[in-house]
Amino acid sequence: MALDSLVDALGEWLRGSGPESDIVMSTRIRLARNLADFPFVRRCSDIDRANIEATVRERMQREPRLAELQYINVAQLDEVDRLLLVERQLISRELAEAEGARTVAVDAQECHSVMINEEDHLRIQVMRSGLDLQQAWERINALDDLIESQIDYAFDEQLGYLTACPTNVGTGMRVSVLVHLPALVITQQIDKAFRSLQRINLVVRGLHGEGSQALGDFYQVSNQITLGKTEEDLITRVSEVVPVLLNYERKAREFLLTENHHDLFDQVSRAYGTLQNAQQIGSEEAMHLLSRVRMGINLGLIDNLDVSTINKLFIHMQPAHLQKVTRAKSSKGGQFNVERANYLHRHLKPRPRTKEI
Repeated sequence: MALDSLVDALGEWLRGSGPESDIVMSTRIRLARNLADFPFVRRCSDIDRANIEATVRERMQREPRLAELQYINVAQLDEVDRLLLVERQLISRELAEAEGARTVAVDAQECHSVMINEEDHLRIQVMRSGLDLQQAWERINALDDLIESQIDYAFDEQLGYLTACPTNVGTGMRVSVLVHLPALVITQQIDKAFRSLQRINLVVRGLHGEGSQALGDFYQVSNQITLGKTEEDLITRVSEVVPVLLNYERKAREFLLTENHHDLFDQVSRAYGTLQNAQQIGSEEAMHLLSRVRMGINLGLIDNLDVSTINKLFIHMQPAHLQKVTRAKSSKGGQFNVERANYLHRHLKPRPRTKEI
């Protein structure tokens, strides 16, 4: 896969076409798996890692239904290209920053990827646009079965799938929903909502998962433990709780529309105007302003601008993507903020009509 082609493409999960896509950017399910014949990655030698990578790739390529996957040797990429894959949600920061042999296999639509030699030998993930847990589960279950037909997993009859981190033992499954919650942030209800999630063993992380910060009012909501739970248990828990969170966000948006509509319209208009006219802009500020514009589109305050365009800009405002699309030599310094502003100007003109309620 030519990485430059990823920049201009719009992965399926970015299209904004799935269920509840006004709030839910994407649904992701990840499975942690290990090969039975090798030690966990942290106890592997460089030779072990190379043998794991070669074994997985060779055996997966035996299965005709996995033939569409394209393999990217992460170890051979420069820092910008590794960061590009992280921003694209195709690999984790852990895989990008690891040492030794490591690879990711990706399909052309960016619906699924298989990381080799992350914390576990395999991290299999499927992504869908919007809130689409059932389709995501069916896809990853089928993909896991195909891989398992070629690879002997480390499995215990009592404990389930064996993983490097004890919290993943069992199903090895992490169910994650990426949600956009600007109204809860504006109305200062976000911490209260997250505390209620923590009481039922769901965790909230930033845009790029564990250890990352929330950018553009995007948060990942996922299960915390898998031991003692079935796959169906985890899917059910998330599918029951996330709609409640969406309801909180919709009520907050309704409150802003009915009780504070002048301030809301002003925030959306100022955000759009700044994105159109700023001569230089940093990544965090751009993400914050795009968040307001995205909410404005979904509330009918901005016409003639697609959510998919804003979703794409959320990705392109991040350092590696922007460096690629602008052909900048570096992502450091004030000139890069100028490049970011110019790129926004090109994509957000002519001005959409805004309308006050």
